[in-house]
Amino acid sequence: MNEKAQIAVIGAGLMGHGIAQVFAHAGHLVTVHDASAQALATLRERIARNLRDLGQDPAAAERVFPVESLADCVASADVVIECGPENLTFKRDLFARLEELCPPHTLLASNTSVMPITSIMRGLRSGHRAMGTHWWNPPYLVPLVEVIKTPDTDPALAQQMFDLLAACGKTPAMVEKDVPGFIGNRLQHALWREAVAIVAEGICDAETVDTVVKASFGRRLPVLGPLENADLVGTDLTLAIHETVLPAIDATPAPSPYLKQLVAEGRLGMKSGEGFRRWTPEQQAELRERVLNHLKAMNHAEGR
Repeated sequence: MNEKAQIAVIGAGLMGHGIAQVFAHAGHLVTVHDASAQALATLRERIARNLRDLGQDPAAAERVFPVESLADCVASADVVIECGPENLTFKRDLFARLEELCPPHTLLASNTSVMPITSIMRGLRSGHRAMGTHWWNPPYLVPLVEVIKTPDTDPALAQQMFDLLAACGKTPAMVEKDVPGFIGNRLQHALWREAVAIVAEGICDAETVDTVVKASFGRRLPVLGPLENADLVGTDLTLAIHETVLPAIDATPAPSPYLKQLVAEGRLGMKSGEGFRRWTPEQQAELRERVLNHLKAMNHAEGR
């Protein structure tokens, strides 16, 4: 792949515009397609605003080109990243079209967060060039991108994607086996399952769960991963702890009845003003601002 690749992003929404921003900031030319004319019309300004906020050159947004036609968007692409709705039929139909529209060398990737990539790419004649690239929100602040191989993915092409992402300043992680949720979301939702169970069992309230995580092991996680920690304390102590704790940890192979009850009652989180906790508009805005400032500070500390 050339040092500066032609990137095509399908979707100009929350994830799509952020992914386009990362590639443009790294010097690549990026075409972006979306069915929404409004999303395309505001694309460059949204990217420029993000860049200004990060103290980066907003002129990088000029390397991003909104394109109304899908065919024109991908006609010269070296890499295509799909950021469409989390709908399997939509994604499968789109990649069937992309296989016909893209040059034979184009790497095809889906940004789905949990869907098995193998299911999305099933039926493609050129499945060797298809893979997943799971970016985290917001893409221009969270370093990780998971590169997911299917059984048909050519390992050399997956490595090309890995190297491209690394050259853009991301932290890629190779997922060797395509499973629902990949790596990050499997770990994240294992924690969420137990957090919900603790509240449902009346052990403490939701705010206390969040306080415990943020004020204890959450503080170490940026520099001490769970398996590093296990080695640090010793696998023998880890085994002893697991023999006591794991039998008591929730292992329900389905969503919590408590979570289902919240949804049934219309307690949908911040979008409805109440989920596990009540949220005023001011509290929501303050939390979002705090998260963004924290991510920016972490990137600054790491020289990103």
